[in-house]
Amino acid sequence: MPPRSPELLPNSVTRLKYVKLVYQYLVNNIFPLLLIPIMSTIIVHLFNLGPDKIIQTWDSLHFNLIQLLSSFFILIFISTIYYMSKPRSIYLVDYACYKPPTTCRVPFAAFMEHSRLILKDSPKSVDFQMRILERSGLGEETCLPPAIHYIPPKPTMENSRGEAQEVIFSAIDSLMKKTGVKAKEIDVLIVNCSLFSPTPSLSAMVVNKYKLRSNVKSFNLSGMGCSAGLIAVDLARDLLQLYPNSNALIVSTEIITPNYYQGKERAMLLPNCLFRMGGAAVLLSNKRRYRTQAKYRLVRVVRTHMGGNDKAYKCVFEEEDEQGKVGIRLDKDLMMIAAESLKSNITTLGPLVLPASEQLLFLFSLIGRKIFNLKWKPYIPDFKQAFEHFCIHAGGRAVIDELQKSLQLSAEHVEASRMALHRFGNTSSSSLWYELSYIESKGRMKKGNRVWQIAFGSGFKCNSAVWKCNRTVKVPTDGAWYDCIDRYPVHIPDVVKL
Repeated sequence: MPPRSPELLPNSVTRLKYVKLVYQYLVNNIFPLLLIPIMSTIIVHLFNLGPDKIIQTWDSLHFNLIQLLSSFFILIFISTIYYMSKPRSIYLVDYACYKPPTTCRVPFAAFMEHSRLILKDSPKSVDFQMRILERSGLGEETCLPPAIHYIPPKPTMENSRGEAQEVIFSAIDSLMKKTGVKAKEIDVLIVNCSLFSPTPSLSAMVVNKYKLRSNVKSFNLSGMGCSAGLIAVDLARDLLQLYPNSNALIVSTEIITPNYYQGKERAMLLPNCLFRMGGAAVLLSNKRRYRTQAKYRLVRVVRTHMGGNDKAYKCVFEEEDEQGKVGIRLDKDLMMIAAESLKSNITTLGPLVLPASEQLLFLFSLIGRKIFNLKWKPYIPDFKQAFEHFCIHAGGRAVIDELQKSLQLSAEHVEASRMALHRFGNTSSSSLWYELSYIESKGRMKKGNRVWQIAFGSGFKCNSAVWKCNRTVKVPTDGAWYDCIDRYPVHIPDVVKL
């Protein structure tokens, strides 16, 4: 059989595209399409009967008072049961992202000069860091805490607490100014910071600083990696289901000062090139008065954990090298484990959010592979049918590239993630909020839009949160992106030669 003419290929692709659009329209609107002929048949039948016959038929039906009252009581009873069993709506009232001062900025030249001075006995380690930085996707305006600007760095407990106070208190102050919520109105406090877990805890530090109520329910999450921000959202959701008329304050951050690695192990030098200073404060509430005032409503939170997988456990963790220096190790199997964890998360989330057309294709693919052992590739649903915006954890350029390819997303869909990585670096669990803030600052968030936040973390975990926009969000007049949003998006080359 002769090969197909290249000129025919674009037409074939176009035809396939239109076939898929017709399929999606028919399947997603199956009930209205079926209802139209049924209603038309009923109307035609009633028209043929005539008004006299219709009145006669109605009069032949005998309803007494007891039947009417019983029907009314049953209707009220069912409505009450449904209302009481329905989960409370959780609203994201507002959030604030910490913006580091310009004095903490780390241009590439300054970063490399410090690396050469700190690792003067290991030029190969310096060259490795330079190659990573060239391909990282970070820009010249990312920031490191003041203690890391010293030569050598001063990762003391005092400096670590100083960074935590600067980031956390600044984010909370901005949030309280935005929302008008007072400290005494906070019922639940959740602080997540993976690698810095002092005693007294960070949550205790917040309680003491803002003089929160003595009965505030406070939680301090540590050791859960970059996905801990969505774990905190999930915990807040569960608590707000238990306690009516309550507000929950979530603080997501990663304290860089005590975790800056000064050794020579390449896998442990990598986080130095990617992680940067950042944090976010988020206010969730179940109060009915926020139904129209809040920015977003929480739709779903899905958590998947690659339990029982030794490779998954070891791909992101903290350890000591031969010189006794402590740092974060990123294993070479990281992307493979992330892909497996994402597939598990998609399998759970897909049926909950996807339209019927995508669910049907996903089901056929699953049946063909699992039951009939057909050698089909796993069907990746078109999540663009379910979401208008995507916030992918800005853990690094490779993470964003891989998810864009796996989920078949356009450059615009991953723009927020790439620009957040370029401007602020990997800010760990708070990166999702910088990305959401970017979308808002571009004026793209409209009422009814759906947002999918995807986070990866050590363990290995892949967590998702789905939000629905409550109202069209106005372009912010302050915040982390206020003075630079007009410069974005920027072109990010594959390699930035230093």
